[in-house]
Amino acid sequence: MAIRVLRRPSNLRILCKSISKPTQQFSNSEFKCFSTHPRKVPITFPTKEHHRSLISLSSVFQRYGFSPTQLPRFLKANQFLLNLKPQDIETSLKILLSLKPSQEFLASVVYSCPSVLEREFLKKWEMGFAQMEPSNVTSVLIQNILQVSRKYDLSPCDVSQCIMYLKGLGFSESTVSRILEAFPMVIMMNEDSISYKMRFLMDIGIENRDLDRILNAFPIFLGFEIGNRLKPLFDEFEDLGFDLNVVKKEILRDPGVLGLEVGELSQCLKMLSSLKCRIPIKDSIFRYGAFRGGYEVKLRVDCLRRYGLTYRDAFTVLWKEPRAILYEIEDIENKIEFLVQTMNFNVLSLVQVPEYLGVNFEKKIVPRYNVIEYLRSRGGLGDDIQLRDLIKPSRLRFYNLYVKPYPECEQIYGRFAGDAKVRRGHPIGMWKLFKPEQHPESKEDVKNVQSIMESLG
Repeated sequence: MAIRVLRRPSNLRILCKSISKPTQQFSNSEFKCFSTHPRKVPITFPTKEHHRSLISLSSVFQRYGFSPTQLPRFLKANQFLLNLKPQDIETSLKILLSLKPSQEFLASVVYSCPSVLEREFLKKWEMGFAQMEPSNVTSVLIQNILQVSRKYDLSPCDVSQCIMYLKGLGFSESTVSRILEAFPMVIMMNEDSISYKMRFLMDIGIENRDLDRILNAFPIFLGFEIGNRLKPLFDEFEDLGFDLNVVKKEILRDPGVLGLEVGELSQCLKMLSSLKCRIPIKDSIFRYGAFRGGYEVKLRVDCLRRYGLTYRDAFTVLWKEPRAILYEIEDIENKIEFLVQTMNFNVLSLVQVPEYLGVNFEKKIVPRYNVIEYLRSRGGLGDDIQLRDLIKPSRLRFYNLYVKPYPECEQIYGRFAGDAKVRRGHPIGMWKLFKPEQHPESKEDVKNVQSIMESLG
């Protein structure tokens, strides 16, 4: 009896059949593609020489501390490196390490701009950095200069001329370094454009001796356009009723004011005008004027947006919990990092419980979290505790729910356990207002009282 064996057709046979019977009519029958003007792309296959060069390059990069797991993807994305000799790449890596002996710097430069590995380019810049001022050259400065110079084919002379011009304007070495770190495209700007922006600051009342400090604190100002960005911004300040002296004072206090977008301050002041909070909180927000209050709101909105909140949600959180405006940016960042990294809550939970940003971190958030974590580790919590359950209850209610039934939590809760007392209905000493007034007793009053008592006896 013959046994019929069923065989699954191989992938190659299926592929050949699908190629031999096309189901799509191509517009260009000669090249079998959809384009009427196809571009001939030669199909190349890896050769032994290709594999050898790939292995050689990988070994060179690994010797200089590059991760072997990231190298395949990096070399695949930068095929031009295979055309360079491994000896030349190794020489380039040595030059980069001589500029700044740091593995982190080397990896950052190579991964962000691999085209700088050309040996002749780096040899030219090795001598350029040795002769360049300022003397305090940082890793970020070197990386930015190399990237811009490679992209726009600049020489060390071009960069040196820019540095000399900035120093000629009166900027210190530290300010020049800050400008090149934060805004390296200043190298591509002409001298007239830089001078025009300096004159703009002086026209609003900024003195020449203050320009260095402003550019040191906010160097990306040089990248702003006068007509499209800065003039409309100052027109907005005028429309809001702020005098030029007020604006100048705030710029000198924090040059980041120049980074405001048009309409941003108006939106912040509109939110502040609609606040429904206690008068002392609003007075504290406006204690240095409306301009400062609106700008403080802007800084905290930017802080919340950096952690993932939308522009709308950030305004909602601050409107519901204006006490957060009174906290420093560093305090808000510490609270959010503790919320996300330690408490394992999503940052969006701030929209539902904005009070989290308005309470004291050391006195309320940390002690309560420690108590909840202890009870959770002991299995003392039946349901999951949400952020609302942690922040919303008063001190007395939280104490009665989670601390008082468990004596060991008294020590965890710390000195705040002893403060959890029932408050009196009236402040201490209020009873004195309701006590009848006492008058001095005379001898006649004493005799009258004695006679009354004798008559009753």
